[in-house]
Amino acid sequence: MKSLYEELNESYIDVGDVKVPALVSVGTNYEIGFWGQRHKAYLKENHRVIYYNLLTQDSLNSYLHNIDIRAKEQYDLLVKQLAKSQGVTEQLKVKNQMLWVQKMNNISNQAREVIYNEIIYNY
Repeated sequence: MKSLYEELNESYIDVGDVKVPALVSVGTNYEIGFWGQRHKAYLKENHRVIYYNLLTQDSLNSYLHNIDIRAKEQYDLLVKQLAKSQGVTEQLKVKNQMLWVQKMNNISNQAREVIYNEIIYNY
């Protein structure tokens, strides 16, 4: 009969004189975008326990991926809604490009602020 160590020996790798568990990620590995990276930094700095719990449960990547998708969709929707409500159209872009750029930068900053407050810096 094999000991528990012998049975589990295949799931360890040698690092010098020490055997370390060969941890294999069973979750999917999504690419994390801008918003997900911002939320990750926020969790790591302000909510370390939550960050490390997600990391050790192998759910951090999928969690950040979901945050990234949700934030991106809400940002795009907010930009469209704010542009429509402020009358920023393609006709304005053709007529006065600098005014259009100024208004779109303002709209983008407003949308980013909403996303930061509602999704990124909120747990």
